[in-house]
Amino acid sequence: ESRRAFERAAITLDEVAFLLWATQGVKKRFGDSCALRTVPSAGARHALETYLAVFAVEGLEPGVYRYLPLEHQLLFEFAESDARRKVSDAALGQTFAGEGAVCFIWTAIPSRMEWRYGDASYKVIAIDTGHVCQNLYLACEAIGAGACAIAAYDQAAADALLRVDGVAEVAVYVAPVGKVAR
Repeated sequence: ESRRAFERAAITLDEVAFLLWATQGVKKRFGDSCALRTVPSAGARHALETYLAVFAVEGLEPGVYRYLPLEHQLLFEFAESDARRKVSDAALGQTFAGEGAVCFIWTAIPSRMEWRYGDASYKVIAIDTGHVCQNLYLACEAIGAGACAIAAYDQAAADALLRVDGVAEVAVYVAPVGKVAR
């Protein structure tokens, strides 16, 4: 279920690693050219990128990170002053978006799908995004956390927050994550 109330508690780096693996992780590699992930993707194109706005994760400095699934690593992108407020503002004033320990923000790189699926690429990107976020919900429950998928956001603000151009790479979904009272 969607959870919009979070404890003011940090989550561990191991918990974040599990959530990342569950949403975009690699299950099996076939040489350097192919990998199976924990979520389906049309044609195995994997047009999504995972960014994290980190607020309270043990062992990580606050800031914006990008997940590198093949390496199962986080790449620090930049520090963002007043990030909680900026995430909430980008989510059209939904304050809970900035109240968790971390906020997952997925972007799409349409060209990864367009060359293969043409006009249908936008449909399959949306379907793939749903698979990824549903895995986040399930994985959160396993660690005593919760998430809430947010599709109501200011496109320009979300793209600007991540410093993506909104054309070649565009924000498509937002999901804050935090510990929930049991």
